[in-house]
Amino acid sequence: MDYAFQAEGLVKRFGSTTALDGVDLAARPGSVLGVLGPNGAGKTTSVRILATLLRPDAGRAVVGGFDAVHKPHEVRRRIGLTGQYASVDEDLTGTQNLVLIGQLLDLPKREARHRAHELLHQFDLAEAAGRPVRTYSGGMRRRLDLAASLVGRPNVIFLDEPTTGLDPVKRDDVWHMIRGLTAEGVTVLLTTQYLEEADALADEISVIDHGRVIAHGTSSDLKRVVGGQTVVVRPTDAGRMDEVRAILSAVAGRAAERPGPGVLSVPVDGDAAFTAVVRRLDDAGIGVTELALRLPSLDEVFFALTHPSSQAAKAAEKVLA
Repeated sequence: MDYAFQAEGLVKRFGSTTALDGVDLAARPGSVLGVLGPNGAGKTTSVRILATLLRPDAGRAVVGGFDAVHKPHEVRRRIGLTGQYASVDEDLTGTQNLVLIGQLLDLPKREARHRAHELLHQFDLAEAAGRPVRTYSGGMRRRLDLAASLVGRPNVIFLDEPTTGLDPVKRDDVWHMIRGLTAEGVTVLLTTQYLEEADALADEISVIDHGRVIAHGTSSDLKRVVGGQTVVVRPTDAGRMDEVRAILSAVAGRAAERPGPGVLSVPVDGDAAFTAVVRRLDDAGIGVTELALRLPSLDEVFFALTHPSSQAAKAAEKVLA
C-alpha cells in the first residue's frame, strides 16, 4: 500500500531517556491520522522526525516517497507544520508574515500576497492583517500559525495540537478546514489532547505511551477493543420503568442501572442483546423516546489503554501482537 507518510521502527534517545522505542505510524493519502498519548509519550518527537527537524537514532521516516533523513529538502517542499506554540514573527503584521513565508517557498511576490490575502480571510484575520502580530490575542496568533502552514499548499500537514487555546467556535472552524483539506487529497497527522477532536476527525488513531504505539485502528476499533457496549433505554411512560428494568436485566444477565432521571442502562456482551431488548420492548408494548447501543467514549478508551493495570490495555496488547 502507498502511504503519504510512513514511520517504521523510530527510535530516539535524549541522554538516558528513550523518547521513542520503535514507533510505527502511517497514513493513506487524503486521510487524517490522529495520534493520542499522555504528555511526554513521544507524539511531538515523532512529528519532529517526520518533519525533518530531528534525526532518529534508528528506524526510517518517509514522506511523499522521500526519506526524511536522506532527502530532507524534498520532504520540506511537500509538508506544512504547525507546532504546539505559534512560531510567527511578532514584529511583522499578519500579511507580512504570510508573504514572507510565501517568498521563502519561492512564490512570486504577487502570488504570495494573493495567497496571504486568501488565508487571512479563511482564518477570519482580514481585519487584523495590517497589525503587528504582537497585538494579536493568543487565539489569533494560533490561527495565523495555522494559516502559515498552508501557504505552500502542502500535500502533507503535521498539526501538533493545533486547536490549543482556541474557543469552541474557532476550533470548529479548524475542524472544517481540516475536513476541506482531506477532501482535496491532503494528508494530515493530528496530535491532540482533545479526544473528541480525534473522534470527529481521524480516519485512524494511533495511541502512543512511553515511546511505543500501544493501540491502532479506527475510533470504533479501539472502542471495541476496550469493550463495554451498553444498551440505554428511556421509556415514554416513566410508570413502566420497572418493566423496562426487568427486560434489560433478563437480556443482559445483570442488574440494570439508572444513570439519570427516566433512563435505564445495562452493559451487554454484543449486538444480539440490543436486538433482543428491542423485540421484548415491542412485545410488551413499551414505547421509548431513547433507545441506543453505545460504545465507550474515546475518553474512556484513552484512560483504559494508558492505564497499565487495566484489562483493556492487556486486551489491546493482544490485538497488536
